[in-house]
Amino acid sequence: MNNNLYQQLDLNLLRTFLILYEELNMRRAAERLFISQPAVSQALKKLRYHFNNELFVKVSAGLEATAFADELKADIYPHLSGLESVINKNIELDLQSLNQTLEIALSPVVMACLSGSLYKAITKQAPNAKLVLTAWSNSTLEDIRKGKTLLGVNYDLKHPKELYSKRLVQLEGRAIVRQGHPLAAQTVTLAELAKYDIASMIIPGWNDNFVWLQKVMEEKGLTSRVGFRSEIMMALIDVVLHTNMFLPHSNLFPQEFYPNLRVLKIEQSQLIYNESIQSLYHIKNRNNPVQLWLSQLIKKVLEEQLLANKD
Repeated sequence: MNNNLYQQLDLNLLRTFLILYEELNMRRAAERLFISQPAVSQALKKLRYHFNNELFVKVSAGLEATAFADELKADIYPHLSGLESVINKNIELDLQSLNQTLEIALSPVVMACLSGSLYKAITKQAPNAKLVLTAWSNSTLEDIRKGKTLLGVNYDLKHPKELYSKRLVQLEGRAIVRQGHPLAAQTVTLAELAKYDIASMIIPGWNDNFVWLQKVMEEKGLTSRVGFRSEIMMALIDVVLHTNMFLPHSNLFPQEFYPNLRVLKIEQSQLIYNESIQSLYHIKNRNNPVQLWLSQLIKKVLEEQLLANKD
């Protein structure tokens, strides 16, 4: 009699187990696996029989993992992730034949600046790929962890241990105002900016509950007021165009597309801007040729935009 549970198990069932563990929902697991719900139910039945454990129990919100399932997930995940990484590492990337969907989540600061140029660069090299650019949200890190989103581009955020963050470019702080704004100089001080209300960009997961520049000003003994906040860049730009508010941004801002706006430098002796743009992806994809190609391409597009904005 063969008592080796490993030899008796279809390894595809372990992948189903991991997806089900992450989703705790039969329908969502079936969608991620591209199979029917009855097929997921059948796989779970086999897993329960094999491990002699329920693995998941029904609760009002969906499913809940048993203690055995928690331990099983912790034990097998590193091994399956490592196996996937090794297999992907040996895949030769043929961009002309690449026809998969590439879902990339962009923070507002990147979405407004690079959507068009990024689309052009990606489709030029991989014409058969389907590009999906989504706005960064509070669920994006979880979507990357679960494999729904391949790659994210944002500031360096606190993220789950399963994700890896890699620096792409370093940014410098700028203030965006309308043409004809009372601030006429090309370089301004924080004290001069503090006289005007802030139109603050909300970057989910980074500054949901605070305004970074306002905190900097307070630390320097300056009082400032936030006049408007939004995740939508066009709403912020529209407000700036019709008021004396200013928009804190960076040297990534594509002024050539907005002739009615001006980009002001902030005296560097007063403002140390240490933010960088990062690519965030699942650690299992660290050797994935598609992910590596995308990260390098996004870095190149970002660098070209910064160079174009250089005085």
